[in-house]
Amino acid sequence: PPPPGPPARGSLGVHRAFLRSALGLLRLGQLGMGAACWLTVAAHRYEGAAHFALFAAVLVWLLTLGLFGLSALGRWEMVPWLGARWLMANLVHDLALGVGLYAAAAGIMGHKAGRKSYCNLPGYSQHCLYGAYLGAAVCGAVAACLYLFSGLYCLARRCRDQRDIV
Repeated sequence: PPPPGPPARGSLGVHRAFLRSALGLLRLGQLGMGAACWLTVAAHRYEGAAHFALFAAVLVWLLTLGLFGLSALGRWEMVPWLGARWLMANLVHDLALGVGLYAAAAGIMGHKAGRKSYCNLPGYSQHCLYGAYLGAAVCGAVAACLYLFSGLYCLARRCRDQRDIV
């Protein structure tokens, strides 16, 4: 039989142990850097592959917000099929979606910044998106690193056979 899940929580309250854990702090950093990434892209004129970068950043950010909310409230057992495999769900989310999509978004925005690098010269009078593209690329790269760290943390916990998220 599978090991027992986390203890049932009666009232809806904040799961403080998760918020103080390494994964809780990493999730807060991921939410902050992810929001900075997609807000930087969305606040400026974008075209072409930047649409995918924006889609990827927003998708991963929303999924991370859902994971963070369920974990912070201690309600992961309410998710059908994934509740019993919550650590594995976090692991797959972090390594496959988080690292993969944010690395792709950072690469796209870095490529776009490289193509606009001529406009950061002194005396260039046209509107320049180099700074916005570079900022989005840096935020995406930092977010991808945070997802990699949390994925490795979840993998280490999985290898030690710790089932619940805290």
